[in-house]
Amino acid sequence: MVKNKVDIANLDRIIKKTVEAINNSRGQIYEIAEIARKECKRLEEELKEMKEKVRKVILDVEILEKELKKSRKILMTLSERFNERTDEQLKEAYDRADNLRIQLAVKREQEQNLIIRRNELEIRLKEAYKTVEKAEVLISQIGIAMGYLSNDLVDLSFQLESIQSRQNLGIKIIKAQEEERQRVASDIHDGPAQSMSNIVLKAEICEKMIDIDVNRAKDELRDLKRIVRDCLQDIRRIIYDLRPMSLDDLGLIPTIQRYAAKYSDETGIKVQMKSIGTYIENAPEISLTVFRIVQESLNNVKKHAHAKNVAISLVFQEDQLILGISDDGRGFNIDEVNERDIETNSGFGLHSMRERVELLGGSFEIKTEIGKGTRLNIKIPLSKKEEGLIKNDRSSYSR
Repeated sequence: MVKNKVDIANLDRIIKKTVEAINNSRGQIYEIAEIARKECKRLEEELKEMKEKVRKVILDVEILEKELKKSRKILMTLSERFNERTDEQLKEAYDRADNLRIQLAVKREQEQNLIIRRNELEIRLKEAYKTVEKAEVLISQIGIAMGYLSNDLVDLSFQLESIQSRQNLGIKIIKAQEEERQRVASDIHDGPAQSMSNIVLKAEICEKMIDIDVNRAKDELRDLKRIVRDCLQDIRRIIYDLRPMSLDDLGLIPTIQRYAAKYSDETGIKVQMKSIGTYIENAPEISLTVFRIVQESLNNVKKHAHAKNVAISLVFQEDQLILGISDDGRGFNIDEVNERDIETNSGFGLHSMRERVELLGGSFEIKTEIGKGTRLNIKIPLSKKEEGLIKNDRSSYSR
C-alpha cells in the first residue's frame, strides 16, 4: 500500500533552502559581475598603455625609415664620387646605414609584437564586456524571478505551516476524541455497568426471597430501587458531561447558574456569577466552549486552588463575549505550569482551554501569583450573525 503522507516539515525546509540557494546564487552573480567590471577597467587601462606604446614604436619606425633612406642616399652619393670621398667616409656611411637597418628591424619586430598584444587585449576586453553584460542580464532576470518566486514560496511556506497546524490540530482532535471515549467507557464500566450487574443480582435475590421471606424481599426491592436510582443518576451525569442538554433547552446563562449551584452544594465553595447584556443562543460552539471553560476552571479550583470564593462574569458586547473567572485561592507559578503543559499536554487544563478559545479566534489571558489567587480573562469574537448584545439587561446570581 502506497503512503501519500506528506512530510510538511521536510517540504518546508526544502522550500526555505531553495529560497536561500537562489539568494546565494544571486550573490555569486553579483560577485562575478563585479569581478568582470574590475577586469574590464584593468584591461582598458592596459590597452590604453599598449596603444600608446604602439604609437611611439610606429613613430620611431617612421623616423628610422626616414633616417635609413637618407643614409642610403649619402652612401649612394659617396659611391658615385669615387675620387672625392675617402675610405673612412665610405666606411662610416656603411656602418651608419647598417646600424639604422638593424634598429629599424628591431623596432619593426617590437611593433608587430605590440600590435599582437594590443589585438589580444582588445579581444579580452570584448569578452569581459560580454561577461559583464550577461551578468547584468542574469541579475535582472534573477531579480524578477526572485520577486515572483520568493513571494510564491513564502506563501507556500505559510500554507505548509497552516497545513501542519491543521494536521497537528487533527491529531489533537483525534486524541481528545479517544481520551473522551476512554473516559466515557471507564465511567460506564465503573458506574452503570456495575450497577446493572447489581440490579440483576438483586432481582434474582428478590425472586428467590419472595416466597420465603416477604419482609427481606421488600428490603431487597427497596435496595434495588436505590441502585436503579443511583444508576440513572450516573447515566444522567455521563450524558451531562458529554453535552449538557440544558444548553439547548435553557441556554448558556441558566446552564452555568445551575452548574454553579450544584458545584457550591457539593464543594462548599461560594460561587458568585453576574452577566451583562443578552446573548442570542445561536452559536452552539461558543456556548459550549464558554461552559466547558467554566466547568474546567471550577474543577481546577476544587482540585488545586483551595479557594473559598469564585467570581464568574459574562459580558456580552456587540462584537465580542468577555468571560472572567477569578478565585481567592493559593495561585500557582504560571511558567512551571506552561512548561509542564507543553511537555505533557496536561497542566491544569489551561492548554485545552487556550486552544478552544483560539480556535474561535479569541484571546486567552491568565493572571496568577502564589498566594494571590488566579484570574482568567477570555475574549471571544462574535460575528454579526452571532451578536450578543440585544439590550443592556443585567442579571446576577450568587450561591
